[in-house]
Parts: sequence; C-alpha cells; structure tokens
Amino acid sequence: MPYAPPEPTRQVEETRKPDRRDAGQPYPVSDRLFPLLIVGLLAGLLLAIAVAIAIGTVQVPLSDVVAVTWAHLTPGDSEQNLLYDQIVWDFRAPRVLLAALSGAGLSIAGVCLQALVRNPLADPYLLGVSSGASLGAVVALTAVSAATATVGVSGAAFIGALVSVALVFGMAQRAGRMSAGRLILAGVAIGYLGTAATSYVQLQADPTELRGVMFWLLGSIAGASWSDLPVPAIALAACLLWLLSQGRRMNALTMGENSAAGLGIDVNRLRVGLLIAASLLTAAIVSVAGGIGFVGLMVPHAVRLIVGPDHRRVVPTALLLGALFLVLVDLLARTLDRPNEMPIGIFTAALGAPFFLWLLRSQGGAVR
Repeated sequence: MPYAPPEPTRQVEETRKPDRRDAGQPYPVSDRLFPLLIVGLLAGLLLAIAVAIAIGTVQVPLSDVVAVTWAHLTPGDSEQNLLYDQIVWDFRAPRVLLAALSGAGLSIAGVCLQALVRNPLADPYLLGVSSGASLGAVVALTAVSAATATVGVSGAAFIGALVSVALVFGMAQRAGRMSAGRLILAGVAIGYLGTAATSYVQLQADPTELRGVMFWLLGSIAGASWSDLPVPAIALAACLLWLLSQGRRMNALTMGENSAAGLGIDVNRLRVGLLIAASLLTAAIVSVAGGIGFVGLMVPHAVRLIVGPDHRRVVPTALLLGALFLVLVDLLARTLDRPNEMPIGIFTAALGAPFFLWLLRSQGGAVR
C-alpha cells in the first residue's frame, strides 16, 4: 500500500496561547485613525502647555497666557500686564517648553535603543550616558575653578555624557562591528563607574552644596531659561529628521540581523546611527534637566501597544506623547506641595518602576 501521511494534528494550535497579531487583529489605532491620533496628541500637548503655564503659585488666566505669548511672537507694541508678562514669558514658558523637549527627546532616544537591542526593556540610561552627565555636572557644582566656571554645569554635563558614550562605543566594538550584547554590558559597566565617581565627589563636597547636587541628580527643570532650549531643540530636530527616513530599516532590524542584512541593509551602520542619535539626545537633555529616568522606557513601549511596531508611526507618536507626559508630570511636581517643589525624577521613577516590573513579567512585549 502506498504510504499515507498522517493528518496534521491540531494539538499545538489548541494548546498555544493565541496572540492578537497572529489572529490578524489590528492595534487600537489603525492606519485610518493614525492621523486623528497625531492631531489629538498635538492639540492635547498645546492645551497642556497653556494650562501648565497658567497654573502656579500665581494663577494666570488662560486668556492672558495667550495674549502674552501672542505679543512676544508677533511684531508691534502691545500693552500687557507687566507681572503676567514676566511670569509667563520669563519664568514659566521656558520651563514648560524644556519639559516638552525633554519628554520628546528621551522618548525618541528610547525608541532608538529598543530598536537597536530589540528589547522593550532598553532605556536611554542603559548606555551610562546619565551617569557620565551626572558626574560632569556634580564636578561643576562642587569644584570651584576657572575651567568649571567657564564651561558651566550644562557644559560639564554634556562633556561627561559624550565621554561616557565614547567609552561605551569603543568597548562595544569588536572586529569593526558593534554587538548589542557588548553594548549593554559596556553601558552597565560605565554607568556603575560613573555612579561610583559621582558618589565620591559628593562625599568631598561642602554640605551646603549637597541639596543642589541631589536636586539636579533627581532631575529638575526649575530655573530653566530660554538659553537652555537651543541645544536640546537642535539635537531633537536633527535626530528626528534622520529617524523619519529610517523607519523601514528600523522595522527590518527589529526582525533580526539576518533578515535586515538579507534586505540589503548595512546593519552595523544603522546600529551606529541609532546609538549616536540616542546618545546625543540623552546627553543634550540630561545636561540641562538632570537625571529624569523611565521616560524612555515607558513611552515607546506604550506607543507600540497603541499603534503597533511600525517605526514610521512609532517615532512621531512617541515624540508627542513623551512631550505631553513630561509637561503633565512637571505640572504635578510643582503644584502637589505648593509652594514647595519636588524633583521631577521622583515622579517619573514612581510611575516607571511599577511599569518596569509589569513589563518584566509580561510576555507580550512589542519588541522581542
């Protein structure tokens, strides 16, 4: 008798837990609804910025916030309440805009790193950038010398971050190629080294300087001025323009190195580009806002759960959602215990730690 193959069994299919993507079910936001999501996030961000500027120790009516802003953005003289003008334009507007830039930049940096190592647990601080920036800033805050006075806290933090990135990049290289595993290990090692050095510098500092040092290390945008905005804004704009053109390549990279190479993509070159973008964004933000953790972990993963893994949609959504998130968190940090203010990093850590634990236990990560 001719051999008859057995009928395929359904045991595996019956016992395997169904996956929403295997079943062909769409993500909450489809291609048709995506433009509406972007418009809604943009409108929500603008509203949140206006409300955050209006609320504070001195309440400013929204109409006056709009009037003051319009007066400064348009030519011609207009009569404004001098007190409201100073509060809105000199104090609150730079702070709120820096919060938006920081949230957007850290979120985009998280997108880069999660695509780079193909793991939803990746975070901008994985590379040791934060510890390097913190070391530079603490040295500038505690050491009184002509060099630190000339560079300033932000400049010293930026230099420290770049040095950390250079060390991590050099250690991750092997035979001219960069390994994701070596990158993570190098980032962890440099991060611990920077933290140890920062702790040593703190022990040598004057007790009167420790409060300012701790406030900066926990992340704060208090005292932000217009001069703090250009560096993170330029870094964000440059990285965003490049990332928007790399969406298809990033999608291929998340499918695996072999798949990406099979499509003709220079994997090593793309990885280096993603590393540079994430490092530049993190360094620029940490240098002016201090250590704000978990934003780059939470926002990109939440965005993937909403719009799916396509980076052509993930990048712009993470940009707007990250900016909106940190504007609201900063508003909470300065109004929860008025007139006292708490470091913004405390609130992002309080929200991020439970999220991290949930993500660690979850089996449905968007990036694998």
